[in-house]
Amino acid sequence: MGSRLMARAFIFEFFRRLAEANPAPVTELEYDNDYQLLVAVVLSAQATDKGVNKATRALFETVKTPAAMVALGEDGLKAHIKTIGLFNAKAKNVIALSEILVRDHGGAVPRDRDMLTTLPGVGRKTANVVMNTAFGEETFAVDTHIFRVGNRTGLAPGKNVDAVENRLEKRVPAPFRRDAHHWLILHGRYICKARRPECWRCPVSDLCQYKDKSHAP
Repeated sequence: MGSRLMARAFIFEFFRRLAEANPAPVTELEYDNDYQLLVAVVLSAQATDKGVNKATRALFETVKTPAAMVALGEDGLKAHIKTIGLFNAKAKNVIALSEILVRDHGGAVPRDRDMLTTLPGVGRKTANVVMNTAFGEETFAVDTHIFRVGNRTGLAPGKNVDAVENRLEKRVPAPFRRDAHHWLILHGRYICKARRPECWRCPVSDLCQYKDKSHAP
């Protein structure tokens, strides 16, 4: 995106301001337990959190465990999530991962990223979200928003999500590591937007290395 690397001296202030504006950032996905979080994140691939929440509200009222999901079955799950993109493949994966959790993990979501990524439909990004949100681990789940913000601001530029994640691992200061990916996602979703970043109301605009800053309409 043509941005220079943000100076390390700026990074602490960058996150300090984001933290000041939103001291306790949380995912916008709705869930009541670790298992529902895992399901919601799997469903959110190539879908909006708003769309996932709309589809899972009724589902999560009755399905709170992997065993309950297995009992519901693939067709029953599809009826709930048919408004979400790729719902056929996602339903198959959710039922399969639920069966594995029941069979191999006593119905619990494992607190291990490598183990999580062995589950159907769970990639590194999904595992990172679960590790961070459910278990408080300092992980960086790089979605399209974080990829854009990392490159555009110069905070963590990289040609792919793995490169951006590795850069964040090295550059995010200790006090902010646990909540960093939430701040960056929300920043990308509501301010540093894809088509036209709203630089005129950005709290870190002066630290950002993006050259083509937009002005108020």
